[in-house]
Amino acid sequence: MTQEEIKEQVYTMGRQAKAAAHALSLLSAQQKNEILRAMAAELRACRANIVEENAKDITAGEERGLGVAMLDRLRLDAARVDAIAAGIEKVADLADPVGEELSSWVKPENGIRIQQVRVPIGVIGIIYESRPNVTSDAAVLCLKSGNATILRGGSEAIYSNRAIAAALQAGGQKAGLPANAIQLIPFTNRESVAVMAGMDQWMDLIIPRGGKGLIEAVVSMARMPVIKHYDGICHMYVDTAADLDMAVSLAFDSKTQKPSVCNALETLLVHESIAAEFLPKMAEKMAEKNVELRADACGLEILGSRAQAAAEEDWHTEYLDYILSVKVVKNQTEAAEHINAYGSGHSDCIVTEDEAAAEQFLRQIDSACVYHNVSTRFSDGEEFGFGAEIGISTDKLHARGPMALRELTSYQYRIRGEGQIKGN
Repeated sequence: MTQEEIKEQVYTMGRQAKAAAHALSLLSAQQKNEILRAMAAELRACRANIVEENAKDITAGEERGLGVAMLDRLRLDAARVDAIAAGIEKVADLADPVGEELSSWVKPENGIRIQQVRVPIGVIGIIYESRPNVTSDAAVLCLKSGNATILRGGSEAIYSNRAIAAALQAGGQKAGLPANAIQLIPFTNRESVAVMAGMDQWMDLIIPRGGKGLIEAVVSMARMPVIKHYDGICHMYVDTAADLDMAVSLAFDSKTQKPSVCNALETLLVHESIAAEFLPKMAEKMAEKNVELRADACGLEILGSRAQAAAEEDWHTEYLDYILSVKVVKNQTEAAEHINAYGSGHSDCIVTEDEAAAEQFLRQIDSACVYHNVSTRFSDGEEFGFGAEIGISTDKLHARGPMALRELTSYQYRIRGEGQIKGN
């Protein structure tokens, strides 16, 4: 396709999405839930086709040399498709945020009644890579919150994304989904990203999910607000008052339960007073999953051949793999300084039995999610009780942390009266 053809097709989708957003704003909560359940049913009915299309993406990924972790993020089987469908039904069961009254008051001097009400944002563009389940998560969360959406997935999942989007559209239309409420850009030309980022006349918000390069490109081009997270460089600090067995368990889960995701542990900080006892236990457990350890000088002295020397770049790196950087620190202050200097503002944890130390950590770490004795893997919309999530924001405005229904709304003021005028 020529650049002009790409531009025209994406512009057409933008115009259609704007019209769909107006139609969506008139749907009741019950109507939206019926549409969502019809989508889930159609997804299950199309299970075999979705898995078959996904196999094409897996084959192409293997030929391109994608790593094991990336292929796992991409892979779908019958159980994963069923899980996606179940996730849609969970969203249908959630309370509808649209129309919620946030506050209201009456102006005593003139009797004007002012109400602040939650409303949809409008048209939301989602640009994402690798994980085909994002196609469903983004579409259904946008629908439930009354937003039209334009989806642009990566080339590595194009067959899967097309199949999932087709099932969602077909199922939704049977239950009254407005035309063009969910649209997937069917090609993966890079030019489409620039076109989306520039069409602020039809798109109200853009959310990039993917590598740092993609996000920086979108931010540099976007003419509308962007919600983003650049990296998931998550830390765990094992305090001098930690239960060491608990610390080993939490570090192991945070690193290995699913290393390819943004809330996986990347850097482990250990108080010097317990490092000699803790690090060998930790290394033994990590060896079960062949985790490569990269340690600072103090950690290397304790771990010996079980680790290799860490370089400065390791503290900046989101591995998304079975690799963990390890640093021994003098105290909690040094740990906090390291996290605030090298972290990405995503998810960080302290392991300690000292409540005062924990409370201090929760206040001094400038991240969206801060944990005390909990695996970082819980930074997830579903784990927080939000249903599916559309991403995890490390921004501080308008949304922060796991983003779900409420984060996909804005608000408006509705003012009622009996003919009041301002006059002179």
